[in-house]
Amino acid sequence: MSLPHAFSVCFVCTGNICRSPTAESVFRARLEEAGLDGLVAVDSAGTGGWHEGDGADHRTVAVLRANGYGSGHVARQFRAAWFDRLDLVIALDEGHLRELRRLAPTETDAAKVRLLRSYDPAAQGDPDVPDPYYGDMDGFEECLRMVEAASEGLLAAVRNAIEERAA
Repeated sequence: MSLPHAFSVCFVCTGNICRSPTAESVFRARLEEAGLDGLVAVDSAGTGGWHEGDGADHRTVAVLRANGYGSGHVARQFRAAWFDRLDLVIALDEGHLRELRRLAPTETDAAKVRLLRSYDPAAQGDPDVPDPYYGDMDGFEECLRMVEAASEGLLAAVRNAIEERAA
């Protein structure tokens, strides 16, 4: 029997095949390295359902694997009903942030939605992780670098939240 997770995070991009699966894989690795993987549930989804049931984009998978990350993934669309079980909903760009906050059933739920790059102090004035889908492999590499840079700050925030709940 597994213990319930103390905290839950869902990363959200447009179709759930590029940016959010990258963020999910990287953050899972950071949690494992920190010994928090048993305490935090991590998931991802898209604002739209165009790719529901598909795996991650082959370029996403290639970049993740080349950098030592897991890549098992099945795309799905974010649902407003999920807000009840989530502590943080991490948007990959400002468009997702606005859409998710509109979808939130309550003000409390809307406050759970944050931009990923808000956790990266070096990302001042540049809140979005650009969508690499229509570009070349460089865009997927850039996406990974941005996600990795923000993941350390997100990990610290999640660790603090878990510690506060335990106190």
